[in-house]
Amino acid sequence: MEIVHTPVLLQECLDYLSPFGELFEKNALMIDSTLGEGGHSFAFLSKFPGLHIIGLDADKNIQARARERLSLFGERMKFFNGWFNDFYENYDMSGERPDLILFDLGISVYHYEKSGRGFSFRHDEPLDMRLNASEGESAGDIVNSWKEDELANMIYLYSDEKMSRRIAKAIVEARMGGKITSSKALAEIIWNAVPANYRYGQIHPATRTFQALRIAVNSELRRLPKALHSAFNVLKDGGKMGVITFHSLEDRIVKNYFRNLGKQCVCPPEQAVCTCGGTACAEILTRKPVEPTAHEVKTNSPSRSAKLRVVRKIHDASAQHFMAIEEEAM
Repeated sequence: MEIVHTPVLLQECLDYLSPFGELFEKNALMIDSTLGEGGHSFAFLSKFPGLHIIGLDADKNIQARARERLSLFGERMKFFNGWFNDFYENYDMSGERPDLILFDLGISVYHYEKSGRGFSFRHDEPLDMRLNASEGESAGDIVNSWKEDELANMIYLYSDEKMSRRIAKAIVEARMGGKITSSKALAEIIWNAVPANYRYGQIHPATRTFQALRIAVNSELRRLPKALHSAFNVLKDGGKMGVITFHSLEDRIVKNYFRNLGKQCVCPPEQAVCTCGGTACAEILTRKPVEPTAHEVKTNSPSRSAKLRVVRKIHDASAQHFMAIEEEAM
């Protein structure tokens, strides 16, 4: 099969999440929370013969590609089709708990190039952007029904697009002449909405708006805090969890959650008695995020904004750790 997506920070993930530390058995369990085409899982299964993996993905189409790619590993690879936050919130704690958990929060190149769901404006595709195409509002639903101020706020919040109000106004005016149904049509509306000197920057003027729509459609930031917290508490004591982020919004959530896990206490300063446990829940293994080498950026350009953060679990986290980052997801 044709492999479209190259996994980012692959060697770094193999190094930091190696299953052979002093607290790990050789038949370790790993959960690949964002399986995609299975690139990270393929590398882990190839390098560590005793490892077995559960791969999660909300998109049944890309998971079918991963199933084909990973079929040679037989029973060492199992699959779950659904959102990672649902998986971890409903995890059977009486069964085997994972030694390793990996989140790669980037969208696969497959979605931009092969899904046909309007993630990219390089192709003229239906404006959908749903990872699970059978649920929720599509990008087309949002651009054709949300109020102008709702659109502007969403675009700015999820992409820091300084032209968000002009873009939202142009979208609302354009849809008066008929529904906006394709990625090319939306990109053209945005192109015409911004000043001429804004059209020829380092990125296409529609790039940030498309990012914001994708985040909104799939509730990416709203799923993340609870997923991190639930996954951490599912992890075995002594286990390791790594998260790869691609933009500042999600990286801030991960950074602050991991930082809270490493604190002795996360109770509010005005609270007289500690109720969070009073000891660090995790050892932070990456004091600074691990970033791709210049060579990786040159050979795999989607890696340029990637950051890997890793912690080793000491004990379960309390509700206060989750509450401290929940508000960041808006």
